[in-house]
Amino acid sequence: MKVLVSACFLGVKCKYNGGDNRNEAVIQFCRDKDVIAVCPEIRAGMPCPRIPAEIMNGKVIDKKGKDVDAIYRNGVARVMKDIQHQKIELAILKSRSPTCGVHEIYDGTFSGTCIPGEGLLAEALRKQGIPVIDEKEVERKGKKR
Repeated sequence: MKVLVSACFLGVKCKYNGGDNRNEAVIQFCRDKDVIAVCPEIRAGMPCPRIPAEIMNGKVIDKKGKDVDAIYRNGVARVMKDIQHQKIELAILKSRSPTCGVHEIYDGTFSGTCIPGEGLLAEALRKQGIPVIDEKEVERKGKKR
């Protein structure tokens, strides 16, 4: 099974703050899979660390109020081009991220408030027919075993 995974889950330090989101449940789930690790922000050439960004009114804006939508969309487009010939059966993406958010994203106020929605990469993958889940779903599946 070929799985696309947010690189931060695998311990890659690509988060906006220079850290990672290492997730043992995701790592365990991926042990016997063919894994493609991605970070659209890094793929866009953004630095790490970088200014946090959220989606507001359909556009990605950084915490300083700068419109960074084109940069984020460029990273997603690059990831989609990179994987265009891959037979990906599942994507596991970081919840709440402006690129990877699956069921919810931050609301654009930088207050920690979440709203229903999806990030740019999650949307692009779903439109390609690739099932997308977040780490919480992997964690729940792991507990059921």
